[in-house]
Formats: sequence, C-alpha cells, structure tokens
Amino acid sequence: MAVATIDAGRPAGDEHIPYFGQYIALVPDGDIIEMLTRQIAETTALSNSLTPERASWRPAAGEWNAREIVGHLADTERVLLWRALRIARSDPVLWESVDFEAYVEHGGFDNRDIGDLLEEFAIVRGATIAWLRGLGEDAWARRMPEAWSSRSVRSLAWMIAGHELHHLPDLRKPG
Repeated sequence: MAVATIDAGRPAGDEHIPYFGQYIALVPDGDIIEMLTRQIAETTALSNSLTPERASWRPAAGEWNAREIVGHLADTERVLLWRALRIARSDPVLWESVDFEAYVEHGGFDNRDIGDLLEEFAIVRGATIAWLRGLGEDAWARRMPEAWSSRSVRSLAWMIAGHELHHLPDLRKPG
C-alpha cells in the first residue's frame, strides 16, 4: 500500500541558519521527495561513467576525489537524516556538531570501488525517501528552538538535496 506524501514546500529562512541557505537555494521548486528520487538516478549515472582513474583523480592537492565525494554524500545524508528524525520525534536534546572533513579523512573511501560507494549512496538515499514518505503533517510542521542550526524536517530534506547539487560540479570536472 502506497503512503500518501505531503507537499512540504520550500523551507522558510527561519527554519535553518543562513549558512544552509546556500544548499537550499540550489534546489528547484517542487516536490522534495520527487527531487530526491530523481537525484539517485542522475548522480549514479554520472558517477558510473567515471573510469577508475577518473574516480581517483584530485583536482588539486588536498581536494577530494570522486570516491571521497560520493562517500561524503552518503555520510552527510546519514547525519542530516538523523537530525531530521530527532526533530520529527520531538527529541529535545540538541545534537553535537560533526567534522565532515574528518569523516572523509577516516572514511577509507579512496580504497573502495566507485560502484560500491554508489550502491551504498543509493541505499542511504532510498532509506531517506522511504522515511520522508512516511511522515505525517505534524512531523513536517514541527519546529525546534532557534539555537538549533536546522529547525525543521523540511529544511533538512531540502539541505540533503541541495548538498548533493552542491557537489555535482565536482563530479563533472574533467580528470
């Protein structure tokens, strides 16, 4: 039985700190769950076209390669979804910050096959979509205190989509 989705709409500026607006601004208007669903196929197709050499290529010293970017996308989505879960369930305890640079450094992504990383990313995204589809209007509408960097499930869903769009140009760079 299919679950009806809620049209959550674009998040307002007070649903997140200004920094996250850069990601949300990248996402076109429309149904966020449909956008997240389309992104799986688009990013997977782009990344699947990468040769092993291109997947290892770094634009400059210290910059991430395609494998690290895909691993970073999966890890970041896990963290953002965890935060959305906390908001949806009215968990009053503010989360700790995450050092995403350290996550990439210790992720071991550069030692993994790009196809394996893409499969993992698609599974993480599938779980995100399934969870968002099951939310009721009350969870989408819930807001957390102003001290929180992200204050709504809606802002986090849009940040997930926008974060991926932010990194797509890096996957398209010639190597």
